[in-house]
Amino acid sequence: MNTINLNRYDQVSHTWDEMYIADNHLREQYHQIIRYLENESANDLNKKEELAKRLFMSQGITFTVYDSGEGIEKIFPFDIIPRIITCAEWAFIEKGIKQRLKALNLFLKDVYHNQFIIRDKVIPASLIYSCPHFLREMHQLNVPYDIYIHIAGIDLIRDFDGTFYVLEDNLRTPSGVSYMLENREITKRLFPDLLPQCKVRSVTEYPAILYKNLLSLSPRAVSNPTIVLLSPGMYNSAYYEHTTLARLMGVELVEGRDLIVKDQKVYMKTTTGLQQVDVIYRRVDDDFIDPLVFNPKSVLGVAGLMSAYRKGNVAIINATGNGVADDKAVYSYVPDMIKYYLNETPLLKNVPTYSLGNPDEKAYVFENMHKMVIKKTNESGGYGMLMGHAATEQEIENYKKEILKDPRNFIAQPTISLSTAPCYLDGMLQPRRVDLRPYALVGPDGISIVPGGLTRVALKEGSLVVNSSQGGGSKDTWVLAS
Repeated sequence: MNTINLNRYDQVSHTWDEMYIADNHLREQYHQIIRYLENESANDLNKKEELAKRLFMSQGITFTVYDSGEGIEKIFPFDIIPRIITCAEWAFIEKGIKQRLKALNLFLKDVYHNQFIIRDKVIPASLIYSCPHFLREMHQLNVPYDIYIHIAGIDLIRDFDGTFYVLEDNLRTPSGVSYMLENREITKRLFPDLLPQCKVRSVTEYPAILYKNLLSLSPRAVSNPTIVLLSPGMYNSAYYEHTTLARLMGVELVEGRDLIVKDQKVYMKTTTGLQQVDVIYRRVDDDFIDPLVFNPKSVLGVAGLMSAYRKGNVAIINATGNGVADDKAVYSYVPDMIKYYLNETPLLKNVPTYSLGNPDEKAYVFENMHKMVIKKTNESGGYGMLMGHAATEQEIENYKKEILKDPRNFIAQPTISLSTAPCYLDGMLQPRRVDLRPYALVGPDGISIVPGGLTRVALKEGSLVVNSSQGGGSKDTWVLAS
């Protein structure tokens, strides 16, 4: 029987490997799955890989890459080998994310009300007011239970010594949770016995927790509030996720044209007439949510929605204006927020970050561009980045010119050697770089984080970019119960 040869697994130097300690000693959490793989033939594993591809194809699990203005729909690449996180590691991650979200939520309430953090000179006023996602329309707008962040996807990476760092906070309309759920469903088909044997904790409660939180946010005291998921429509890159979450929660999937505002209340058009809407889980960006307040050309949102929101007649999840808290230039102040609002030491570290709007930091970054990753403060999906170690001198010079046009719009971070995890590629296990996006749900009863998340993988050898739009894939994330 032709089985996997683990001796051919080439660890990347100066990099934390999720499966191996130095000198190819297996970490304890991987013992059971490796024993299983050693008893499987390469042919069996190839069949499992092919089955996973067919399942993704048949269920339409796709994402859209936008290149040169064209949307190209692709099947989301899936690696069959799970990424395994110990019980102790997860306890630390969970505690750190809860601490971070408490501070970020207090920051959003403060920055849209009393602005104590600006008055006390913890964060410069110029940084806040220059943020394109700071919405003056949210000033003094009270949100239910003072919760701004109902759903968060916090991106974590590991450096060469195993330390977890927060790479970025996704607090607007975080995506990818449907892939976490589908990855687990497919793993159940591929390795039905392994999950209970390894005591892997479940992630399938996510839709139920989200639905319970949405119900609790209804401004009307009715037994059965009307909840809708507002999507930009089928041409959006995350439309598969919108349909999946609406189906799993049993709520209506709507587009802007399905809703109307009358007397500062939101209604859904139905075959039996108008039905008042209490809670909107929106996947439409702030700029497009209400053409009377934001982009007047938007056909994705609902005219008058912000007036109904300000009146307290509808709850919007996540709150509008959250982008000021996940702006990449504001990100560097989150540890200060934790100390300021909670009087605690941050548990999860930030990646060292240089704001190019600061002349001294910009000068340092310009001298060390080849060691840096440069990002636009309000881009996502891996777009608009410069990987200094892989860029040519000409690319660096061109990027400097872009920075000089608007330095506030850029930050720089040292290149982090992302941890590697085993992937099944070309009939053998090979290390590839990974990150982790756990999903947190915030409701009146507190913060819930399902034990797992979306592990994204840089499938190209040597690549540090895990985004699906840049050629990345994903794998199931196992959190062990003990």
